[in-house]
Amino acid sequence: MNAIILAAGLGSRLRPITNTIPKSLIKVNNRPLIEIQIENLLDIGVENITIVVGYLSNCFEYLKDKYDVKIIMNEYYAKYNNIYTMSLVIDQLSNSYVIDADVFMTNNFLVENPKQSLYFSGMKNSVGEWELFFNDDDVITDIQYSNGDSYILSGVSFWSGQDSLIIKDALQRTIKETYSWENLYWDDIVKKNLSKLNIKLQRIESSDWYEIDSVSDYEDILEIYPN
Repeated sequence: MNAIILAAGLGSRLRPITNTIPKSLIKVNNRPLIEIQIENLLDIGVENITIVVGYLSNCFEYLKDKYDVKIIMNEYYAKYNNIYTMSLVIDQLSNSYVIDADVFMTNNFLVENPKQSLYFSGMKNSVGEWELFFNDDDVITDIQYSNGDSYILSGVSFWSGQDSLIIKDALQRTIKETYSWENLYWDDIVKKNLSKLNIKLQRIESSDWYEIDSVSDYEDILEIYPN
């Protein structure tokens, strides 16, 4: 198994905290978010970990020695959405976890040796987040913006070899047809091709993860998990 951690973003909504440190290196319980993710991956036997960086990329260099991870540079981190970030590592998507680096994982809910693609999701009251719709077999059937309590994307997923080939082909065709990186996220590729994919909902608790998007988000987390 592999893992891809997407850590190229500016983290502009966390300024001034992110003026000098990337969002994924802010600390909760005196541990950088990305180190918690890496250690959770190592705990389930995932050792081939690639981190795609951009903003303040030099801050990530120590991770190569500490955890033997690979680092790839996204030079266009300030210009394009994360579809470009994913395009840099699309050949590594097969049998791979994909984790957004701003996710604070309070528990290690990762699954050892998944047999198919998974979206990890818990119930939260989050307006404007991506909501997952699924059938009686927990197969994902649609992804739409949430309007209230719903199962939402956690920023953690796993992709099978078969689904990764479909996503790679769709991503490359989309870019060839639109010639645009600005207005697309890699999740848009998944959303548009759901009928061809076999993704199941992997339920987690609502308290298993928090996405830290803003200073107020960070302050709320530190009230529960102080540094």
